Amino acid sequence: MAAELSTDDQKLSYSLGAIMGERLKADFDTIDVKALAQGIEDAINGGEMSLTREQMIASIQQAQMQAQERAQQLQQEMAQKNLEAGNEFLTSNGSNKDVTTTETGLQYKVLTKGDGEMPGTDSQVTVHYEGRLLDGTVFDSSYERGETTQFGVTQVIPGWTEALQLMPKGSIWEVYIPPQLAYGPGGIPGKIGPNEVLVFKVELIDFE
Repeated sequence: MAAELSTDDQKLSYSLGAIMGERLKADFDTIDVKALAQGIEDAINGGEMSLTREQMIASIQQAQMQAQERAQQLQQEMAQKNLEAGNEFLTSNGSNKDVTTTETGLQYKVLTKGDGEMPGTDSQVTVHYEGRLLDGTVFDSSYERGETTQFGVTQVIPGWTEALQLMPKGSIWEVYIPPQLAYGPGGIPGKIGPNEVLVFKVELIDFE
């Protein structure tokens, strides 16, 4: 049942409590709401504290360490799961007669064959691209932004650097990048998981 808040002080106090609660819920798995409220009341009203400052700091640090350990464990489990799924995909994909696998494990399929020169390590390329995960989630797309992208061949992940130097100008490829040539076990938090295989549609428009 929603609380009835009639005064400005009540609204302010409730807002502060709600915001604090959201942050605490995000940072800690278990919060004793009664003890939390008692701590706030004692601090604001100047009541006798049930713990010393040193005990409070030690308790918070212990909880933070435990939360970090749990997060690392989840990251490792996800990394292993993604690695296995990625290896299974690449093995199956590599058996496709239209897919080429390089010595590094990079895979690509030619959608449109260009007839121009190929970039080198010193080249600046102009490309259109779409990047997605194995589940089809699009995490980046110059097509969606409605404009091409320019960058140096060696200023991107290793899988891109390798693929670009194999692509004749005017080509459109689908490129399958294993995690060791992409973002590895670290991934990009909130965007690309650990050990994700990345699939890119790459259109090499120009380079200089």
